[in-house]
Amino acid sequence: MDIKLLLVFAIVGLMATGVTARIGFLGRIAQILLAAALIPLICKFHRKIYVILKTLPRDIKFLCRYVNADRDLRSFVRNNTTVMKIFRERARLYPDKPCFIFEGCTWTNEDIDKYSNRIANVFKEAGYGKGDAVALLMLNRPEYIATWLGLGKIGVITALINTNLRQQCLSHCLTVAKIKSVIYTEEFSSAIEDISDSIQGITRYKQGGNIEGYNGDIRDLDKLMADASTKQPDVDNEPGYKDDLLYIYTSGTTGLPKVAIVPNSRFLLVITATYHMLGLKKNSDILYNPIPLYHMSGGLVGTGCALTKGIPSVLRSKFSVTAYWTDCIKYKCTLAQYIGEMCRYLLKAPPRPEDSAHSIRLMVGNGMRPQIWQEFVDRFKIEQITEVYGSSEGNANIVNVDNQVGAVGFVPSILPKFLHPVALIRVNPDTCEPIRGKDGLCIRTEINEPGMLIGLIKQGNAVREFNGYLDKEASRKKVVENVFCKGDKAFLSGDILVQDEFGYFYFKDRTGDTFRWKGENVATAEVEGVISNVAGYRDTTVYGVQIPGVEGKAGMAAIVDPESLIDFKALAEGLDKALPSYARPIFLRIVKELEMTSTFKLKKIGLQKEGFDPNKIQDKVYFRSDKEYVEVTPELYQKIISGSTKL
Repeated sequence: MDIKLLLVFAIVGLMATGVTARIGFLGRIAQILLAAALIPLICKFHRKIYVILKTLPRDIKFLCRYVNADRDLRSFVRNNTTVMKIFRERARLYPDKPCFIFEGCTWTNEDIDKYSNRIANVFKEAGYGKGDAVALLMLNRPEYIATWLGLGKIGVITALINTNLRQQCLSHCLTVAKIKSVIYTEEFSSAIEDISDSIQGITRYKQGGNIEGYNGDIRDLDKLMADASTKQPDVDNEPGYKDDLLYIYTSGTTGLPKVAIVPNSRFLLVITATYHMLGLKKNSDILYNPIPLYHMSGGLVGTGCALTKGIPSVLRSKFSVTAYWTDCIKYKCTLAQYIGEMCRYLLKAPPRPEDSAHSIRLMVGNGMRPQIWQEFVDRFKIEQITEVYGSSEGNANIVNVDNQVGAVGFVPSILPKFLHPVALIRVNPDTCEPIRGKDGLCIRTEINEPGMLIGLIKQGNAVREFNGYLDKEASRKKVVENVFCKGDKAFLSGDILVQDEFGYFYFKDRTGDTFRWKGENVATAEVEGVISNVAGYRDTTVYGVQIPGVEGKAGMAAIVDPESLIDFKALAEGLDKALPSYARPIFLRIVKELEMTSTFKLKKIGLQKEGFDPNKIQDKVYFRSDKEYVEVTPELYQKIISGSTKL
């Protein structure tokens, strides 16, 4: 019997006995009999009862916020709402309210609205309409948001291009999304010129500088904007709630980027959930956003609350360790964003008075390493860290709303499992395929057992919809069928998490990154966090390398140490204290820098392929011999691969 049902029976029973006790002797007999029946059940389920009672305040707060968010989402569906419609109304009601702040200048709602109208009218005049796609290549600035907002007003989808891409990757992103034109600024002129031969037929709209001397179909967007009307465009086929608004690209750590579809419904879901689940205050909060606007965190979370909820957003062109807290103080920010390794960089910086002189009450993001979480909170005096787990394309989204250190989210303990939108299932560690039971269905993991996070799909439900990629085949590969009952479907996140008895989820690793050594699975993300801490918050990436004739893969860590300051003996001692023997890296590679994505994800595929052969690697490589690390010479390398050296 479900424990929640038992609790209900128990409460009702106790109420009943309280009444019958007034009757006299028979009431007391009934009370004794009920107690005798309940005591064994309470003894048997005492731990579950304790968990439910302990998490009840958290769950009630979450459910109240969820109800408020759900109410908003239902009204969006009912009214066929879009981001553009909401902002248009805000601009009408509050034209002078600050929307975005950038480099000391404030853009009001009216400023953004007029700029977006100019963009809309320019492209409407050029013949663009609903369903067309235009790429945007621009650094963080208010014009960035106003541009895609204006295109959205006439139904044009904006593809947000990673500003670090060049050559093949850049050309791929423009062609794979069937882009009709690309808007770019002066600083990216050479990048566009370099691929001009491969993007013939794509019209170029250049902003900033002049276009004289350039070959090809280039149009001066500044001139076109100067002549355009600031009035709302007249649109015959206005976009609706279900229509696509943006294309956001995956980071491409293991191949060319894929195009994730962001319809208005998805954008509004993200913003509504962010606003309600985090308990944001539209009349007093100011958000600091130094994250790239082509990224989901920066482009949706960091801008959507300004457009739809009236929370001003302070933009920065690029993340800066030294400017982070200074900016927050200058602009009186109460909220701040982070992603990836930003928090480690901030923690690594020398202490300054600004560290705690700010007014930040809440930081929201993803990728905060558990190993530095508490130290970060203590040093920078942050009242609330809200770690979010999610992806641009997926529906497996969770959030940590109550400061549970290391957790990326939770599901309410008071709700039965069949109502949870996410779950963990067992997968084959080698193939990453779901393991199925005799009934052909997926198997849920036990408490504290690693498993792949999935998001149960229910089309028509804003929380459970799966929009996927523009590439239908890529979308199909991310969906598993017949999950917990015949005919149901779920999104495969590709990430391994664990869930504790209180419902909290903790990130372990990405499938493909985890490797097996000495019969144990090694989570690279966990080991990276430990090594980075022991080595003084240095950039570190961990991966498994193959040794001939040896089962599994040996752990190898690439550590940034350009000045050769690492004390290898102290490092070995620190790893021995913090990691089990099977998780301690066998090899170390000392590098001057590590390749990283623009969203602070470390790339490791190339390093993994190069292995530990000193004849092929210019960097110094070290081998764990007993209690210390020794340099790998060609002679030692031969001993290792021949099997004559103990591992």
